[in-house]
Amino acid sequence: MQLTAHTDYGLRVLIYLTLHPDRLVTINELAEFFAISKNHLVKVVHNLGLKGFVRTVRGKGGGIRLASPADQISVGSVVRELEGHFQMAECFNPSKQGQCVFQPNCGLTGLLGRAVGQFLQVLDGAKLSDLLSKESLAHGLAGIHSDADEKCRE
Repeated sequence: MQLTAHTDYGLRVLIYLTLHPDRLVTINELAEFFAISKNHLVKVVHNLGLKGFVRTVRGKGGGIRLASPADQISVGSVVRELEGHFQMAECFNPSKQGQCVFQPNCGLTGLLGRAVGQFLQVLDGAKLSDLLSKESLAHGLAGIHSDADEKCRE
């Protein structure tokens, strides 16, 4: 299973905003930090705003921030909202049901459905604030960079 780039970028944006709860963050700042196209991020941030995960402030001095505290935003809800669907196989697509010769006696659909359910259940148990160490939250990006430097040395 692989999440779309849109969902990946959305999670990255939310994690970055978790590190900066007291200020507005610009799309230019995000694009530079993540080395991601500004155009991609505009779409991602727009969608995050539509889904209620971020608040946007337009104009000079504007930017984005989390709409709720990071400890109240479920990773599972973000993934569900951004990903759109979890059609692991063609038989999950309602418009294609009945096209497989194994249906309705195939156990694959049920197995994959349970696997997706457990995947989302695990994500539901995590909040955005759980995705960063307490040190990273306390020290902002300096904590992230020192964590990454430490992992590179290992």
